[in-house]
Amino acid sequence: MKTFPEVKRFNHPELEKETLQWWNDQDIFAKSITRREGAPVFSFYEGPPTANGRPGIHHVMSRTIKDIFCRYKTMKGFRVSRKAGWDTHGLPVEIEVEKELNLAGRQGVIDYGIERFNKACRDSVLRYTELWDELTSRMGYWVDLQNPYVTFENEYIESVWWLIKQIHEKGLLYKGHKIQWYSPGSGTVLSSHEVSLGYKEVQDPSVFVRFPIVGDPGAYFLAWTTTPWTLISNTALAVGPDITYARVSVNVDGGENEVLVLAKDRLEAINGEYVIEDEMSGADLVGQRYEPLFDYFVDEVEVGSAWKVVPADYVSTEDGTGIVHTAPAFGAEDFETAQRENLPLVNPIAGDGRFLDVATLVAGQWFKDADKTIVRDLKSRGLMYRHETFVHNYPHDWRKGTPLM
Repeated sequence: MKTFPEVKRFNHPELEKETLQWWNDQDIFAKSITRREGAPVFSFYEGPPTANGRPGIHHVMSRTIKDIFCRYKTMKGFRVSRKAGWDTHGLPVEIEVEKELNLAGRQGVIDYGIERFNKACRDSVLRYTELWDELTSRMGYWVDLQNPYVTFENEYIESVWWLIKQIHEKGLLYKGHKIQWYSPGSGTVLSSHEVSLGYKEVQDPSVFVRFPIVGDPGAYFLAWTTTPWTLISNTALAVGPDITYARVSVNVDGGENEVLVLAKDRLEAINGEYVIEDEMSGADLVGQRYEPLFDYFVDEVEVGSAWKVVPADYVSTEDGTGIVHTAPAFGAEDFETAQRENLPLVNPIAGDGRFLDVATLVAGQWFKDADKTIVRDLKSRGLMYRHETFVHNYPHDWRKGTPLM
């Protein structure tokens, strides 16, 4: 009978502890740096975690990847000083403290007192450093925990301002505008990564709206949107220059005919029978004017600068009507179009997500709640062509659960 040598069994948890203890006793991490004195430097500053939250398995994964690069560079002969850090500012900290203090958003913080709120945040940010240190050690992640950079320390803050000063002195700093998703619930913009974390399937109104053409009684541009609350901020209609558009005559409930202008490939949006009176390219429509749906900003913008048809390459005939309602304050493509066509930017919504008094129809209303009011108003004035419900994914603040704008 054939026999096999006895397999030695190891207690892996104990072996791990022994290895970590030996590393610590022999100061192996420090030696990996000092023995490379004078060697080429590979700098590593950890993208710092926020220590007011407990570490999770995803931190182990990301830190393992970081550690691989540092160890590889060390083996290649570089001197790799690995500096740890703590991120002590930003939404994760503020929202956690808001919950602890039972504060309701930005105004609640102001009422509580900025100085008191800052102190509460400062007291909370390093709450779980011991857990982080233990995790760092147990996973064998080599990083200097004794001399971390901390983003609330003046030395760090002043270094950031110093960098900005250098950029400014080189003429590389400029002031501009950028459209980003904004969370009224948190009172801040969100990065594209944060936006991707918060999509929810919602039911939104899908509306086809008549925009009266100036100098052409009974004729309308037909545009489609799923965000009626942005119609108050409309300053243009965008068309595709190379798209074919049709001017069609449609009978309205057995009464007089009305004329609608929309993309020929989107005539399926028309209710009932119609007759095509004429066809033209989008380029032929550019420059035509229409009456604003709401007159709140008529006296504030330069005459002729708004409520006109403009060209845009992103317009398609895959859905809608081939005519895109454009509100530069609420959309990256809309804003780019506004810059190119010198359109005014009008925004009747405050930072808390509620309409300002200038928009009397919906003054004080939460922007999403205003959809119903706006739809009812357009119906009453004969400007709502069709109203349906559209199910789609809409971005929400992944921390607050409130919709973005």
